[in-house]
Amino acid sequence: MSHETALLASISVALPVAFIFGFVATRLKLPAIVGYLLAGVAVGPFTPGFVADADLAPQLAELGVILLMFGVGIHFSIKDLLAVRTVAIPGAVGQIAIATGLTTAVAVWWGWGVGAGLVLGLAISVASTVVLLRALEERGEVSTPAGRVAVGWLIVEDLATVIALVLLPATAALLGTAPAADAGHAQVAAAGGGRELLLTLALTLGKVALLTAVVIVVGFRVVPWVLHQAALTGSRELFTLAVLAIALGIAFGSAVVFGVSFALGAFLAGLTVSESELGHRAAEEALPLRDAFAVLFFVSVGMLFDPAVLLASPVQVLVVLALIVVAKPLAALAIVALLRQPLRVGVTVAAGLAQIGEFSFILAELGRSLGLIPGEAYSLVLAGALLSITINPLLFRVADLMEARWGQGDLPAAPPAVVLDGERRAEESPAHAG
Repeated sequence: MSHETALLASISVALPVAFIFGFVATRLKLPAIVGYLLAGVAVGPFTPGFVADADLAPQLAELGVILLMFGVGIHFSIKDLLAVRTVAIPGAVGQIAIATGLTTAVAVWWGWGVGAGLVLGLAISVASTVVLLRALEERGEVSTPAGRVAVGWLIVEDLATVIALVLLPATAALLGTAPAADAGHAQVAAAGGGRELLLTLALTLGKVALLTAVVIVVGFRVVPWVLHQAALTGSRELFTLAVLAIALGIAFGSAVVFGVSFALGAFLAGLTVSESELGHRAAEEALPLRDAFAVLFFVSVGMLFDPAVLLASPVQVLVVLALIVVAKPLAALAIVALLRQPLRVGVTVAAGLAQIGEFSFILAELGRSLGLIPGEAYSLVLAGALLSITINPLLFRVADLMEARWGQGDLPAAPPAVVLDGERRAEESPAHAG
């Protein structure tokens, strides 16, 4: 395959294969993400047949990450989070801490070190927003008290992921082996001084604070104006182009000028768009692009998965799966019970969080690029995602049985509606509903 046609060939094969596998997964009552990941395995270097260009996969995945985080920023609503803050904030923080602590202990037992355990633990502790929302939508529970708590819980996890993406590069030298390319962090590790690390952290947080200030002061004024001007032209193409330019422009500019991740820049870009009166339309226009590149993101992730890990390390795969579908849900269930919430809330949150997905891949890939986790750990994350997403519908049935057997009385009156901002807007828009 020539270099000139590698991109075209990879996309031309990846998308049809993803459609076939996604279609089969959907007919089998499985999330389409399972099909997309398996499509990546099929066109990856570890299986026979056509092999997509592995060098292009990270770049396609990066575009997927940017648009995924852009969508998270558009749909983020601080009001939604505050409405269930007494459950979602302590619950998510506690569950992340427990899952990360248990995983770190296991990783140290395996001889991988604390740094690898923390990265692997963070990857395992955050659930897939896409999988959870689709599961709640299929069950008609997005607007129920249990569904609102679960969504609020996911918002906190998303914010924790953003913070982790910012801090991991700055603390890589302290947590473990830094990559050879990251000479600055390696020097900090060699020096072993706390001052250098504190300086690195302070510099990183300072850049983030400065970027956030620029976005709030400038972006919240300029971006809505740009969208308004694009809308006045009456051209749908120009409006879509404006949305895409904002997402990619702010993400790229944030990385180049402020030295932060594309993911953080894209998240902030989504926040600026959400402040516009045209935010709903922007979300609609960006949705097809986001979905297309999200598919390529999942395919790219699947390309990095070596199925041989299932045979080479079956015990480790089962341990990771147990942490995801047993330890993490039990921790969430116990926390919700301690917060004196109805059993229905506990079992819904527990079942919904018993899987990992897109943000787990992003965290694991960052950890791998920083030299914090071995390639085997990355494969374990992918295996855990495939298996946990596949069996997640079964866990919801178990949750129903638990609630039916041990649930007590009716749920209390529903608090103010807590759904993702984009979901609420979608319900209010007849055009979108159609």
